[in-house]
Amino acid sequence: MADWVAELAARLGRDGRAVLVTIAHASGSTPRAAGTAMIVAEHATFGTIGGGHLEFEAIRIARDALTHASVPAAWLVRFPLAARLGQCCGGVATLAFAAVDARAHPWLDAAAACARSTTPFALITRVGGPDDGSAHLVVTADHAAGSLGDPALDSAAIALARPRLDDAREDAVLVNAPAGGDCTLLVHVVPPGDFAVLVFGNGHVGSALVQVLGALPAKVRWIDSRDTAFPAAIPANTEVVTTDAPVDEIAGARRGAFVVVTTHSHALDYEIVAAALARTDWRYLGLIGSRAKRAQFEKRWTARGGAAADFARVTCPIGAGGGFAIRSKEPGAIAVAVAAEILALRENGVRLDLSFGASRPEKGVRLDFSFGASRPCIDLPTKNRT
Repeated sequence: MADWVAELAARLGRDGRAVLVTIAHASGSTPRAAGTAMIVAEHATFGTIGGGHLEFEAIRIARDALTHASVPAAWLVRFPLAARLGQCCGGVATLAFAAVDARAHPWLDAAAACARSTTPFALITRVGGPDDGSAHLVVTADHAAGSLGDPALDSAAIALARPRLDDAREDAVLVNAPAGGDCTLLVHVVPPGDFAVLVFGNGHVGSALVQVLGALPAKVRWIDSRDTAFPAAIPANTEVVTTDAPVDEIAGARRGAFVVVTTHSHALDYEIVAAALARTDWRYLGLIGSRAKRAQFEKRWTARGGAAADFARVTCPIGAGGGFAIRSKEPGAIAVAVAAEILALRENGVRLDLSFGASRPEKGVRLDFSFGASRPCIDLPTKNRT
């Protein structure tokens, strides 16, 4: 996500220089994936590339560079995590370090504009070649800002980056410069801040869920008509919306949003869900309640002319589809399960359906929701929360 962009601009304003550290390549088991970024300034850091010895070494290298005026504009360091750092995860992480100063204005201003408007962009960094400070290029579907120091290289890099903008995930890749250039290009795809979550209801479950989401890189809109029910302490990533017309919030929801409905009123719950079903561009629509509530709402939906296939897109009960054996009805437990369900969907792009209809698996049956060879199977009990 693009949260580091504003921090980099702020650090340049305060300190004049900073280092952008990006995981340029990751193989095997590593603390974070390629594309993860961190800002290192003289007396502060922002973001994390996974903590531990890797991050400690990255900060040390970056701060050492900040004390020397003759460092390269960008350079790579390869870390075999077990052999070099003694980290038991044992993979290999290649970090890209980019020393950034006031000359970043053209490309950094463009990146900041993309972040504000939730426009995906690619930040291309030239590693190697002439050390003239012209090392960064921001590319969107329609525009480019900055330069890699060579118009021909800029054109080739733009053509290389644009096909990658369709990927909704943050990623990075190292490629050899086209046309026999004497440098390497780091292509860092930065998706829009699309982890938007709308939480309807400030009751026990809604309040617990917002607190859990406060630890995630989400943009949360917390919506209710009851102004006095909101707590005094609100997570920094959360915007409180007090409105007499909660249903109207659906129309303005960002494309790809995650919607969780947990209000105090079944009638209001239904109206919000019905309004959401008029759209097809959200990623998750969760409704608190039992299977009986789901059946009642679905019957009401079809009686009003709605298609049963549309209602099948609703996740209800919530928190039962992440492959977890959590049956507790405590608000905090439900909140953790729902957050895990949302995260699984965000990362894998698949909603797990554990409702099982009339036939449920017997106790001890082992179900495989692996999404690939590297994911473990999950032992599930017979019952889900109702």
